[in-house]
Amino acid sequence: MVVIAEEGERGLAEKYFPNETVLVTGVGALNIMRSLRDVPRETPIINIGYVGSANYEIGSLVEVGDVRLCHPNVTYEEPTYHLRGGLADEYGIEVAHKDVPIFSSVDFVLQSKERDCVFDMELAFIVGLGFDDVRALKIVSDNLSLHQYHDLSNGVE
Repeated sequence: MVVIAEEGERGLAEKYFPNETVLVTGVGALNIMRSLRDVPRETPIINIGYVGSANYEIGSLVEVGDVRLCHPNVTYEEPTYHLRGGLADEYGIEVAHKDVPIFSSVDFVLQSKERDCVFDMELAFIVGLGFDDVRALKIVSDNLSLHQYHDLSNGVE
């Protein structure tokens, strides 16, 4: 199953994973929990969508490795999840970066000292629900700019 946050990402899902079922969840943690709560945990999940990055080139494809929450103002112990990988190779997709860390936030990230990573609003919540097989391919839509994100994705306001 391919999981996307917004209908505007359906074209990405169909381009890279044309034979997979697509589920549109809505943006953010609560929409993820609501949309996936009844999906069996052994269901393989591919998450594709737009992400921000402080330094990766806009339009570049990345395959996600480690998944964490984004909380820039405090530090506390919490899990880091590592995705299985191999998604790009399995589907014959050329990516700019593999095994990229992703930080999921509850809001749009507009600045960060973190480099060589990406930011989204869903993936940590998907893996946190306990799915056994989650992989992710992300497209950099912006360099931590809401304006750039809108120009590329026509996404949330």
